[in-house]
Amino acid sequence: MPRRVFGLALTIVAGLLASLFATAPALAAAGDWAETEQGRVRLISAVAGVGSEGRLDLGLQFQLEPGWKIYWRSPGDAGYPPRLDWSASRNLADPTLSWPVPERFSLFGLETFGYGDEVVLPIAARAVDPAQGVALAAKLDFLVCEEICIPLEADLALALPSGAAASSSHGTLIETYRRLVPGEGAEAGLGFESVGLTGNLEEAVVEARATSEIAFETPDLLVEGPPAFSYGKPEVALEDEGRSAVIRVPVLARSGARSVIEGKPLTVTLVDGRRGLETTVIARFAEGATPRFDLAGLAVILGLAFIGGLILNVMPCVLPVLSLKLLSVVSHGGGERAQVRRSFLASAAGILASFLGLALLVLGLKGAGMAVGWGIQFQQPIFLVAMILVLMLFAWNLFGLFEFHLPRALGGLGAQGDDKSLAGSFWTGALATLLATPCSAPYLGTAVGFALARGPLEIVAVFLALGLGMALPYVLVAAVPGLAIRLPRPGAWMLWVKRVMGLALLGTAVWLLTVLWAESGLAAALAVAVMALATAPVLWLDLRRKLAPGVAAAAILGLALAAFITPPTLGKPVAARDAGGAGNWQTLEATQIAGLVAQGKVVFVDVTADWCITCQYNKVQVLDDGRVAERLEAAGVVTLRGDWTRPDPAISAYLESFGRYGIPFNAVYGPGLPAGKALPEILSVNGVLAALDEAEAGRITGSRDTTTQ
Repeated sequence: MPRRVFGLALTIVAGLLASLFATAPALAAAGDWAETEQGRVRLISAVAGVGSEGRLDLGLQFQLEPGWKIYWRSPGDAGYPPRLDWSASRNLADPTLSWPVPERFSLFGLETFGYGDEVVLPIAARAVDPAQGVALAAKLDFLVCEEICIPLEADLALALPSGAAASSSHGTLIETYRRLVPGEGAEAGLGFESVGLTGNLEEAVVEARATSEIAFETPDLLVEGPPAFSYGKPEVALEDEGRSAVIRVPVLARSGARSVIEGKPLTVTLVDGRRGLETTVIARFAEGATPRFDLAGLAVILGLAFIGGLILNVMPCVLPVLSLKLLSVVSHGGGERAQVRRSFLASAAGILASFLGLALLVLGLKGAGMAVGWGIQFQQPIFLVAMILVLMLFAWNLFGLFEFHLPRALGGLGAQGDDKSLAGSFWTGALATLLATPCSAPYLGTAVGFALARGPLEIVAVFLALGLGMALPYVLVAAVPGLAIRLPRPGAWMLWVKRVMGLALLGTAVWLLTVLWAESGLAAALAVAVMALATAPVLWLDLRRKLAPGVAAAAILGLALAAFITPPTLGKPVAARDAGGAGNWQTLEATQIAGLVAQGKVVFVDVTADWCITCQYNKVQVLDDGRVAERLEAAGVVTLRGDWTRPDPAISAYLESFGRYGIPFNAVYGPGLPAGKALPEILSVNGVLAALDEAEAGRITGSRDTTTQ
């Protein structure tokens, strides 16, 4: 009897153990729930082991309380999508999140996209070493919304052992949602006949003609494009007994943006219930369409460009070239009216030529698919080296280190006595322009933003209007040459003026060396400085006939060539610097702004660069002012600073979202300004304080930060 009882007990225990082991893979394929009042979330896996190939089919599972939702990858007018940080994971590579078809939510006049109730976001990943287990550790940052939005964080974990990739009980659920990820539409029975633009340049509409193997029920069109635009609620017209649909989505320029959608890439997602189809197109008007071109609007933009160019003459950015401007005036004292008129007209022509050259550079970069912006020449080490060498040569000429004249095309720069060639005056204007345009100015940003969003003719027209504005003072002197003639005739006093101007040019060269340091590193900057300084003894020796004919020219050419190849060979990309400095400044990451605003924070953004003199002026005169600094360091205010000294596609895209392509740039966000407000190029203490007050309007205080959707 005891044996029977013992055998029966052993059989029962063995059965229980077998049942336990049989269910173990399902248990091991899900992490613990992270629970809140609004719902819960966890990681799940379609397999209970890593397997020999190491391919992982994972899911981020949300279960939300009734009425609450999370956001799709492109949230629409408000919100931000879930974000995962996998850095704490072990043996994990290439985790890629997919997005099933979302729902449209319309509330308070806002159009948003997301998920309610339950959703699984599929994740494809792999094990670095399939022979080892994988430890998934994800920090999740997400926003849940009802009538208020609450930013939440969760730490998620899931361990998958090495061994066979046995199926888990979650595989079917993950696969169900993976089938809801919009693709080419074949499985869903959906198709696009055409996707393009209708309307006109200023009031464009995205129009899609779609087909379905079965009748449409509630078709919708979700448009994703450049951050400068948002998209309205679609109008839907069904045809062919519901098997064909024409969907029209109005394009809405974001507040403060002045751009057009034509030529921009768009991702278009067709949704009908749980079916989805996705495609990417370049926004074009239909063939044969004649979109309206607003000549009156272009005239206004050209007027703004002219005014912006004129203002450039008094912006802090002109400080590095004041010596050239002053020397071009004082050297004409007591001269002939005709000579003065020709010289200043030649300088004006040099300014126009520089702006035309910048326009052609922009066209070339746009044609190559590269990001463009105002002052981008200062992001290029080759340009900096060229300007450093030229400025130092001009300084040596003003110091009298050499008496032979530079090539006739450059001879008028710093020319002495009566040597004031028209070509020299031309290049004086050209050089002054190239050095005086690293920063934006009032009205200039509007004009440049308009131009860069359009075609070649508009770009050239706007840049020439800028040049005409900047050249206006030279044209006025040419029209009234007595303004320059009444100055004292050049004499011994001019020697002291030239030395002072030479020191100013050397100061400008040193400033450019610091910019080169920021872009290519200290070693490259020091090497270029040594080569540029070495031109002085070469010229001095040649002046005293210590060198054979042609040696000085060959030596200077060799030093110049060596300087040009130094940044790409000796220079090293400088690691991303802390853009902050004094105070609580953090490095700008535009994707964080929506989340900070959702928490009720006020966000102040400053985009700057080492080569932007106006940026430094704003910092010293306004941002470091006691009243402003106190507000920016207050609780509830987050300050973000972006460094555009070197090319940065993320910063370029952020500027474009406001229709801006140059700096300085400052913006304020907050509960009262959720979409952000761009500030003028030249800041004022009262203007910044007023913007902060406006952004704080509507802030909700309490133990938990929330914000209305």
